Amino acid sequence: MRFGMVHRVMTDALAALGVIALVASGQFNRYVSWAILISLGLALVVRESWQRHPALRHLDTGILLAVIAVQVVRIVATDASVLDVLVEFAAALQIIRLATRKGAAHDQQVIVLALLHLIAGTVLGGGMGYGLCFLGVLVVAPGALVLSHLRREVEGNYRQGARDRTGLPVDVPRILRSRRVVGRSFLAVTCLLSVPIFVFTALLFVIFPRVGLSLLLLNRGHTGRMIGFSGKVDLGAVGVLRSDPKLAMRVEIPELPEPPPPRLTMHLRGTALDAYDGRTWTQSETFKRPTESDGGLVPIERYPDPAVDPVMRIDLEPIDPPVIFLPPNATGLRLKHRGQLGVDANAMAQRGPEGELRYQPTDDRGLVYDVFLSRKRSPTFQRLPAAERRRYLDLPRDLPSRVVELAQQWTQGVDRPADRARAIQEHLRTEYRYDLASPSGADPQPLDHFLFESKRGHCEFYSTAMAILLRAVDVPTRNVTGFVGGTYNRFGRFYAVRQGDAHSWVEVYLDGEGWMTFDPTPPADAAPKSELVGAWAYLRDFIEATSQRWDRHVVGYDLNQQVGLLQTLTSRYRRSGSSSDLSLSRPRILAVAAVALALGGGLLYWRFRRTRRGREERRADAGRTPSAILATALYEGLEAAMLVQGVPRPPSLPPLRHAEALELADHPLAREILTLTQVYLRARFGGATLTEDDSRDFERRVKALRGAERRARAASDSGLAASP
Repeated sequence: MRFGMVHRVMTDALAALGVIALVASGQFNRYVSWAILISLGLALVVRESWQRHPALRHLDTGILLAVIAVQVVRIVATDASVLDVLVEFAAALQIIRLATRKGAAHDQQVIVLALLHLIAGTVLGGGMGYGLCFLGVLVVAPGALVLSHLRREVEGNYRQGARDRTGLPVDVPRILRSRRVVGRSFLAVTCLLSVPIFVFTALLFVIFPRVGLSLLLLNRGHTGRMIGFSGKVDLGAVGVLRSDPKLAMRVEIPELPEPPPPRLTMHLRGTALDAYDGRTWTQSETFKRPTESDGGLVPIERYPDPAVDPVMRIDLEPIDPPVIFLPPNATGLRLKHRGQLGVDANAMAQRGPEGELRYQPTDDRGLVYDVFLSRKRSPTFQRLPAAERRRYLDLPRDLPSRVVELAQQWTQGVDRPADRARAIQEHLRTEYRYDLASPSGADPQPLDHFLFESKRGHCEFYSTAMAILLRAVDVPTRNVTGFVGGTYNRFGRFYAVRQGDAHSWVEVYLDGEGWMTFDPTPPADAAPKSELVGAWAYLRDFIEATSQRWDRHVVGYDLNQQVGLLQTLTSRYRRSGSSSDLSLSRPRILAVAAVALALGGGLLYWRFRRTRRGREERRADAGRTPSAILATALYEGLEAAMLVQGVPRPPSLPPLRHAEALELADHPLAREILTLTQVYLRARFGGATLTEDDSRDFERRVKALRGAERRARAASDSGLAASP
């Protein structure tokens, strides 16, 4: 492996990892991220010969001034964030340096910028993408730093006019092309330095006391928010989300059966709407007020009992508006921002109309919260004041009369409100077809067209139809939007809820029971749509589970987890000390044995390769006689003398051919060079023996060759001095 190539590859890898860590933080929008990545790729493929071209001497300065001017204009003329502009400038500075670098001094600047980018990525993001970049930097950085320092020393000596042992100037290009400076052992050792560095860093991370991220004033995510679940829903514009696979939340369910169901319907409620004008659902009230809170617990209709109430944990991605999603039997919450270490007492929730809850986002990292569930599976909302009952029975003024007649027809002979709801739900499920591209959305009366003409529609048509038909037979209802459920992640043991699982259903008020959930959409069409089997499903589940563990145990590692870890280790130590049975469980024994075998096998293989390489080198040396080895050393001195005389031998030209070419060109030293070359060839390949006298004679004649130019120059100078 050539020294210069290895150094360039490792430096480029370190720079790329730093820039990717910035991009992975989510600080840039999609277009800026792609522009940075494409520019980075172009900068990495620029050839060194182009970088040293005289016409491009000041290119880096010109580009840098242009970038500064553009960023200043963005700050002054637009509403661009100063932080965004600074981070983009840092990435651009690295790309400019990569494209215009000249020598080891610039490579060291590249390394410093890469490390600064890694630090910035820690503050700005800290997600799974950053974690992979961090591990890559740990592996690459030691080798890149050592090689950069070595190249800097070589180029520094060259500029100072240093000479080698033969008295010749240091040939830097030849050193960079050399395959002897950097070998596999060197790379292996430098990369393995990442192991103790990682262990030391991990120990500091686990042991050092946790502090809040509020100390980092720049700590805010920029991951992009989901949009939806506002207080207004147009009946003709809903349904396109069913194909969006982006993760919306991770839900951990208590007391799951074994095996857990691959898909689970949860009806996670986000927003409820009570007013329908014939096409659009809205909220007739718009108030917002802070909820009560006690020690981080937020009640819904009563305070939860953390000691006995089952707990569902939800890891919510950022969403706008910042709605909190609840299952139908929630009693209370415990809030925590994803980017906040420890319990955040300021993560207050706001209560809105129709039981809607929202949180106050401090950044764009989403929210992690625990939902306490009713042990009796009682509905979350149980009250409807008599004064408010009327608005849940209101019908649009221009509602066609045949809609009311259809409701009466479907509920004929049914008296109980719950039975009426089940009857209408069954008719909708069995007599209508699910269709995301329903033609009813373009009709002036979309509900009437859906019920009597197309009989095709998405979930919003089904929920609207059920809500209005029940109101027509004097049953209070409201329309609800949220997520229907999720698919089970086999690695993380949580249910992944995606944006495509957005759904709409109905809440029906039943006297004595409360607001009950009904879903008129056919179950097969309302169920989560994510794939469950196949290579892509396994890879997707693994990546999402790994990302969850990273967010929870690294990004979200707080004082509570630190104390819990210490207590766990202490209790295990006490149990092992007080118990006479110190044996490990069988799985742990197998795991330890597997790791030991892997390490032992790797060590034996490395030892075998090293021994084999040593044997091959000794065998190669054994095939060369002492005279051949001596002849090689003597010919190196002859090559140095030819270089002094201005007739160096090209690496691609054999020694004998080079000497014969000099003789054909009538060079004054050709005869002596040819004679010495023949001596070298007879001893090196012909089996001839070189005595000590032969060696001294060879060295004397080489010295005479090197002094031929000095004697000629001295004679010329003396002739000039003697002339009048």
